[in-house]
Amino acid sequence: MKAPWQARAQVWTESPFDTATREEVARLIKRDPAACEEAFYTDLEFGTGGLRGIMGPGTNRINRYTIGMATQGLSNYINETFGTGTSKVAIAFDSRNNSPLFARVAAEVFAANGIGVYLFESLRPTPELSFAIRHLGCQAGVVVTASHNPPEYNGYKVYWDDGGQIVPPHDGNIIDRVRAIKTIDEVKFDGDLSNIELVGSAIDQAYIATLLKQVKDPQLIREHKDLKIIFTSLHGTGITVLPKALREAGFRKVMLVPEQDIPDGNFPTVESPNPEEAAALKLGLRMAKRTKADILLGTDPDADRVGVAARDASGAFRLLNGNEAGSLIVYYCLHKLRESGRLRPNHFVAKTIVTTELIAAIAAHFEVPCHDTLTGFKWIASKIRELEGEQEFVAGGEESYGYLVGDAVRDKDAVASAMMLCEIAAWAHSQDKTLFDVLEDIHNACGAYRERLISVKKQGKAGKAAIAAMMEGFRTNPPATLGGEKVVAVADVRAGTLTQLADGSTTPLDVPASNVIQFFTAQGSKVTARPSGTEPKIKFYFSVNAPVNGDYTALMANLETRIDGLVADFGA
Repeated sequence: MKAPWQARAQVWTESPFDTATREEVARLIKRDPAACEEAFYTDLEFGTGGLRGIMGPGTNRINRYTIGMATQGLSNYINETFGTGTSKVAIAFDSRNNSPLFARVAAEVFAANGIGVYLFESLRPTPELSFAIRHLGCQAGVVVTASHNPPEYNGYKVYWDDGGQIVPPHDGNIIDRVRAIKTIDEVKFDGDLSNIELVGSAIDQAYIATLLKQVKDPQLIREHKDLKIIFTSLHGTGITVLPKALREAGFRKVMLVPEQDIPDGNFPTVESPNPEEAAALKLGLRMAKRTKADILLGTDPDADRVGVAARDASGAFRLLNGNEAGSLIVYYCLHKLRESGRLRPNHFVAKTIVTTELIAAIAAHFEVPCHDTLTGFKWIASKIRELEGEQEFVAGGEESYGYLVGDAVRDKDAVASAMMLCEIAAWAHSQDKTLFDVLEDIHNACGAYRERLISVKKQGKAGKAAIAAMMEGFRTNPPATLGGEKVVAVADVRAGTLTQLADGSTTPLDVPASNVIQFFTAQGSKVTARPSGTEPKIKFYFSVNAPVNGDYTALMANLETRIDGLVADFGA
């Protein structure tokens, strides 16, 4: 008797699947049953953000059929919500292999369902897609991307009419409609091409013009227009608009890393196109040192995340982590608003629950609220929408190199963030300081914070089970101490409660349920365990802090030692 996955695979060897798909699945069944099982043992999960997975034939893979089924389910929900024949969507795609094909498949399925489509003529950054949804008055949007995943991955992110990624109730409703599509026979693949309109340069100009309004001090940029900037798009979409945006902001010396300027889904010059990893910026750092540049910027393939390196007091280039860059952006924006007399009580900033608490301390320093959200920028976008008309978003971000300035875009935006980081570098130069000096100033004013992230990969079916077992262990047997510090409270975000261990009392958490556990110590340290929602890994976040009182260098070294202790005890 055939296993369930074998029966599912057999279906893909027959019509209506295309010849190449049928032949490849037949080969897998015969010659590589282990790979075939991974491709067919389940359906690729349409999660709360959309799809992401390895490309190839199979129900558990990204291909034109799984893209088509997802788009059919989404089309059904859009038509139910807004009325058939009344809606429009925008579609963008990144530089990954097959991204143009998958974007076209999605466009044609939408069109076949009577939905008008604005399809970008070529690759564009994800934040520009978010902008385009609101700019063009769309009811939804899709971007074909797998962000900074390895080359074999691709994905499909869904946005709603506010330009933010889908959140409740729409995410659950869309998931239900997608799961209701059982066979590809239910998918309308042949769209009315008259329903598809190609867009491009006009949206670019509108997007850049909007970002230029977020410049806090144009005179500062004019005075430091010769700041030497190195930019690498890591073979992704950033090359399409970011250099132009920097130049239109007034920076005159924007230099590109030529080996990485050409969009290429194989990402040939890096092991991983992830600006969170220092190795991805190796070529950029080499060029920055050779040209005596002031700042280096690198964006991921869909240009929603940005990595940054700058010179320190010794003249050496150092990378900033996501918490540091996010803190600089929030501090500078609030400082400039206050300096110009434009800071108001209804301004606010936002961060995710795994992001540095320094951002909350900065907000308190400027006497504005800081709202915590779940991990994932869609929750920051959701908070912006929730407070729209009552409070005004200034800036915010998450530790994973994603930040946003202003609310014209409703997703993390590497283009806007890169522009702001260059402005902050100019501000530091105007005071004969480095970005690291500015960070020290922030620590002196708001407290010193250090963080560390450790990711553990767990591939495939067995990896998924292992991660689930680890999280269950944290819930049923939480540690009493970490790094010699007594654990005094545990937040189980899935249960929605914060428990004080001394007396067992609980208080509700002000965020939606999510599979996250956090441990808090008597010394103010925080350790978080969270399975990734987009990659086969579990992430551990470590955070410590202390007031600055005396030798700053010694204090920062001590904070690193404290993190070492937390990591060792946690077994990460």
